[in-house]
Amino acid sequence: MQINRLQRNKTRSRCIVISTLLILLFISPISVFAQDPDSIATLRRMGKAFAYIAEKTSPAVVSLKSERTVTRDYPSMRERPFGEPFSDPFEFFFRRPPRQRSPQRRYRVPRTAQGSGFIISPDGYILTNNHMVEEAEKIEIELTDGRKFTAKIIGADPDSDVAVVKIDANDLPYLELADSDALEVGEWVLAIGNPLGLSHTVTAGIVSAKGRSGFGLAKFENFIQTDAAINFGNSGGPLINLDGKVVGINTAIAGSTGNIGIGFAIPINMAKHAYEQLVKGGTVERGYLGVIIEDPTDETASFFGLKKNAKGALISDVVEDSAADKAGLKHDDIVIELNGKPVESSAAFRNQIAMLKPGSRIKLVVWRDKKRKAITVKLGKRPSTEELTGNLSPETLDELGFTVQDLTPDLVERYSYEGQGGVIVREVESGSQAEEKGIAPGALIKEVNQQKVRNTEEFNDAIKKARKKGGALLLVKGRRYTRFIFLKLSKK
Repeated sequence: MQINRLQRNKTRSRCIVISTLLILLFISPISVFAQDPDSIATLRRMGKAFAYIAEKTSPAVVSLKSERTVTRDYPSMRERPFGEPFSDPFEFFFRRPPRQRSPQRRYRVPRTAQGSGFIISPDGYILTNNHMVEEAEKIEIELTDGRKFTAKIIGADPDSDVAVVKIDANDLPYLELADSDALEVGEWVLAIGNPLGLSHTVTAGIVSAKGRSGFGLAKFENFIQTDAAINFGNSGGPLINLDGKVVGINTAIAGSTGNIGIGFAIPINMAKHAYEQLVKGGTVERGYLGVIIEDPTDETASFFGLKKNAKGALISDVVEDSAADKAGLKHDDIVIELNGKPVESSAAFRNQIAMLKPGSRIKLVVWRDKKRKAITVKLGKRPSTEELTGNLSPETLDELGFTVQDLTPDLVERYSYEGQGGVIVREVESGSQAEEKGIAPGALIKEVNQQKVRNTEEFNDAIKKARKKGGALLLVKGRRYTRFIFLKLSKK
């Protein structure tokens, strides 16, 4: 009897479980379907929000086309076949003495760039990228209503890749500028521009990261990273938040084939700093400390008595008679605070100094002799690019036999140096040791005496140090090779 009772209890339990499952099967779809309208309504509201922002902001986004003429060289019959060292199979074994190249014939070809920009005042001031208008002979602006204007360049700042142009018109739609410092990772943003010539394309995504740098696209890099689709032609267009205000200028993409979900925009606060000065005087003045800095590694942090993953800016050199030198900053100091706030990286510190006015007084905390030390510095004025890059003596330039320039987006594209860092060889003197050893225009100098160089300023500084050792060991990347080349320099 007890066994039968247990069996009946088990049977009853099974029936209860089956009944419960059946009830859930019937009820669950009802609850799911009951929730679906709310979810769809939320998506509809989001879509409507994007549509509203696009409708209100698109009229202030312009199509920009710039034209310029560039000079090219016809290849000389006496140059090496492919422009590479040791093209002659016998040259490796029997090095020939330096030879004079035959005179180059040159020709001029037109070049057109198409991109975007956006109006920021009703009287026709437009923000865009410097690389869109640099050396332009003509700039054409087209509005959404089909009107076309010839624009003039008000000013350009290659160091931040920002430019201001103006058209002769009034009562134009314009965009308001947000505070990009308040932007947070994960926020929704819209990119508007003319990718691949497709006028006023709108894409949406989120802010993927902030403070990206180290790409060699500009002297001062503090990019906003976004997964909003950006392609060729988006350059100069606005990155817009949900308030319909501009948080950045779309500038670059990762990869050479188009959008892969990683795009970069200049923070609008950095652009505003340049814009305000360009409109007033046509040039941008920046604070200048006068130090060569780098990020501390775990090894260097441990050596200086800091913990692993230490943040800051390690001073590798101090420019003589600079603001830093006068204030007593030293080689091997690590700057850990600026005006009471932690220094996150050398790139962030460089940008923060550049955003301050010459003559500003700043309070630094440095790590020296394994303890904190407070130092007050009065900033100087950052020298012009010509002053920074032209500080090698003519004697040194003659000995090297070549000149260099910063790696720009245009040069990255031309020579396929995506993801690379260094300085580009601009000209090589005929008969020089540089030409003899195979250095050619377009080659990328990545290191000098095993020290990485990211711009002409760092290259010049490294060459000055190399002179004291009697020579420079260069890491040179060509079109199909990367190798070390040693050039002699007379000691001083």
